[in-house]
Amino acid sequence: MNVFPLMGEPLALDLLNTRPADAGDLIADRAGLAAWLAEESDRLSRVGEVGEAEVAAVHAVREAAGPLLAAARSGERLPAGALEALNAILAAAPARTELAWTALTGPTAAPYRDAAPAQRLAAELAEAVVRLLTDPRVTGVRECEAQDCVLLFLPAHPRRRWCVASACGNRARVARYYARHKGEGA
Repeated sequence: MNVFPLMGEPLALDLLNTRPADAGDLIADRAGLAAWLAEESDRLSRVGEVGEAEVAAVHAVREAAGPLLAAARSGERLPAGALEALNAILAAAPARTELAWTALTGPTAAPYRDAAPAQRLAAELAEAVVRLLTDPRVTGVRECEAQDCVLLFLPAHPRRRWCVASACGNRARVARYYARHKGEGA
């Protein structure tokens, strides 16, 4: 079973969803972060060994992203402190495009960041936060309607109410059923 309750949302939401209400911080340590990075390996550059620096860097991005997303969802001004923190993370790993040549593909261009692994990882995640915050759909990001869930998602369908219909949605339906039928058998 996957430890991470909701994956496959925009990368910034997947990062924020690493702190569900009932499970604590899923990336609190090196092992947790390594597991999450393995799940996200198709969307992030290879990180290598995960150390305390990577854990701290990813936590810094997540801490800045939370208040920024909350403000953007409601159309409010972005909080200056979180904005400064995210911009500092981006500045710590300057990006450049690197041109390469292979006989198989010919010329290719790939982004490259000059920085330590932790700073590169944080900058990639910060870019994902920037992409989400500047996406016109950001105001459509929702919090799961289940009573005990705080996960965020970007619904593909306007009627989507739960992060995972087979989990939170099912619990909500069962609770409504029991509430309607309470006392009928007495």
